[in-house]
Amino acid sequence: MSAIKDLLQKKKILVSDGAWGTFLIAKGLKPGECPEVWNLERPDDVQTIPAAYFDAGADMVLTNSFGASPFKLDHFGLADKTFEINKAAAEISKRAAGTGQLVLGSVGPTGVILMMGQVSPDELYDGFAKQVTGLAAGGVDAICIETMSALDEAEQALKAVRENTDLEVVTTFTFEETVDGDFRTMMGVSPEDMINALSAYNIDVIGTNCGNGMKQMLGIVERIKKAAPDTPILVHANAGKPVIDDAGKTVFPESPQEMAELVTPILKAGASIVGGCCGTTPEHINQIRKVVEQYK
Repeated sequence: MSAIKDLLQKKKILVSDGAWGTFLIAKGLKPGECPEVWNLERPDDVQTIPAAYFDAGADMVLTNSFGASPFKLDHFGLADKTFEINKAAAEISKRAAGTGQLVLGSVGPTGVILMMGQVSPDELYDGFAKQVTGLAAGGVDAICIETMSALDEAEQALKAVRENTDLEVVTTFTFEETVDGDFRTMMGVSPEDMINALSAYNIDVIGTNCGNGMKQMLGIVERIKKAAPDTPILVHANAGKPVIDDAGKTVFPESPQEMAELVTPILKAGASIVGGCCGTTPEHINQIRKVVEQYK
């Protein structure tokens, strides 16, 4: 399948969705509750999220499956429902999609670390395989392996996608700027390390998400573009760098207009798909849509 590449060829630049967690919290998700179990228990509430982003102008949305690996679901006694939860996540987002609108199955970090011996490569692979086959069975158009920081974990996820589905795959890592101006993940991976290590898997789209606002993403996109000039780049930025308010709450300060004003340099640097991560809303995506249309 080549759903993303076909749509990119047609539209040149695509707009993705924004944050999901704030939606779920607003609808009653309690602290410590499993967001992904809502796919089985409250599917109609979940479906309002992709529907809102499509209405705002998104070309593609994710699924409510970021933490739906058996390793994370095991904390809630739900590991045996991994396939079922992921399949439902895909079906929910697909029901919200119209003609020419895509759904990417979200696959996030497992929370276990290979190099620490917390899990074996085979166990990690098997967990990802259960997740991606569930998403594929639910009808996703592609898989998005996102918010990665460790190469060995991302490699097992990519291997699971390639060996168990025929879907396109997007892979994003989360980078932070170091004191000397470099960009590294929490596991020390640079943008170039990411591209070099994962090139064997023929990634369809590469990119970065979370951790940074749109302004801080610019240097990362430039590095990725230089190292992988022919691969489409996806950016899912936060609504600014997070800050702690007077009440001790983490907030994301950029308004939809402020975030949208920073999109054009990202596009000029080489990004092909732009959306949001933490703190972003349908209004952020709608403003990004307007900038993309003007840029095109």
